[in-house]
Amino acid sequence: MKRARGVKLILLAASLGMFLTGCGGKEALLDPSDPVSLTVWHYYNGTQQVAFDGLVEKFNDTVGREKGIYVQGFSQGSVSDLEAAVRDSIAEKVGAEKMPDIFSSYADTAYEAEQAGALANLSAYLGEEELAKYVDSYIEEGCIAADGTLRIFPTAKSTEIMMINKTDWEPFAEAEGLSLEDLTTMEGVTKTAQAYYEWTDAKTPEIPGDGKAFYGRDAVANYFIIGMKQLGVEIFQVENGRVTLNVPKEELHRLWENYYVPMVKGYFGAYGSFRSDDVKTGDLIAYTGSTSSAMYFPNQVELEDESYPIDYIVMPAPVFEGGERYAVQQGAGMVVSKSDERHEYAAVEFLKWFTEAENNLQFGCVSGYLPVLKEANSVEKLDQVIEEKELDVAKKTYECLTTVFQEMSNMTLYTNRSFEQGSAARKVLEYHLADQAMQDRASVVSAMEQGQSLEEAASPYVTEESFENWYDSFCSALNQAVNK
Repeated sequence: MKRARGVKLILLAASLGMFLTGCGGKEALLDPSDPVSLTVWHYYNGTQQVAFDGLVEKFNDTVGREKGIYVQGFSQGSVSDLEAAVRDSIAEKVGAEKMPDIFSSYADTAYEAEQAGALANLSAYLGEEELAKYVDSYIEEGCIAADGTLRIFPTAKSTEIMMINKTDWEPFAEAEGLSLEDLTTMEGVTKTAQAYYEWTDAKTPEIPGDGKAFYGRDAVANYFIIGMKQLGVEIFQVENGRVTLNVPKEELHRLWENYYVPMVKGYFGAYGSFRSDDVKTGDLIAYTGSTSSAMYFPNQVELEDESYPIDYIVMPAPVFEGGERYAVQQGAGMVVSKSDERHEYAAVEFLKWFTEAENNLQFGCVSGYLPVLKEANSVEKLDQVIEEKELDVAKKTYECLTTVFQEMSNMTLYTNRSFEQGSAARKVLEYHLADQAMQDRASVVSAMEQGQSLEEAASPYVTEESFENWYDSFCSALNQAVNK
């Protein structure tokens, strides 16, 4: 895997060397006759929770019993529920539960907890050789402390892929002379989506303007962060926890053209909670989403008066034409609450075990998450673990993981560094343009219902003046978010 910031990683390693003490001698902190009890808060539900609980049970029965560590996992519901519970515990609000020993956390939430002095220094329990086994960018993302030491232990990551309803794609592609190669760039996706809208519209000439959307995407914030990075721009430039906004008009215009414009014209769409829901209802046939969404890709399309089975295609997420092959690095890690050396050391021992290749891949086979050790990120290792553990892996999840593994040598995973008000800034990226597009699409549909053509109805919204107005509003909202 390419390094996103090679020079910084070298400096990071040198900085960590000043703090790393390894875990030599700390084994004496544990006593099998007097085990340490650890609580873990997470947001896993359904099959993911079953998989996590199974691994916890395995740990308790083996390494945990041998070393004197007992782990209990508790789902807090959704990610937002977990974050709220953690914030209440840190603030010691009335009725809040005591801080857990370990909890799942995205970087922005972990940064808040670190600023409050609530997180343990994990570098004190991991040697340089141990850290070198993990994907470099995952470790770098977790080094959010002011002194460069590790606070977020990488446990399971994800990136984005494109999934396509193969059953409905093939007759359209054949009729229009298209191929999957047309979907490798964002510009290609936009052109293909227009062709699909026009193709479906032509099927009912008696009802003009009833074409269907082709594509959608989850996580519009990722579209901004990764799209800009592909075009050579780091939208959030962070140094020492302080952010500088980088919002050049030319690059943002390309993002606007390939999200807002096709949304307003109905070539793209967003209807349900997630784009996989929209594939299920037949409103879309392709989307970009997290690798962990693969398990939710539907097996059939369910219309009001009929349903039919569909097959699927997994592809790498599209890249802007001429852009560098960056892909989003996302997924929560685990952080350890600051307590005493015994509990902190025991927590790190559990996390090291959880991220061993066979355990991490076993979890990934159910969740769709990527393993965090370098050695585990290969098709060969995945196949080995599946065979040895006799795992029953969903075909969609397997193909999703192997697609990413095969692309890793050709792409660079990226995530911006954490900063104060990072969550607020990300919300601007997630909703500002998307909400505007949805609002303006509704106006276009209303105008078409009154007899205007698509081009007539959309024309007021896709002008350069429209872009300039959005751009000014966007920059203002982003500045307000980071300067609260």
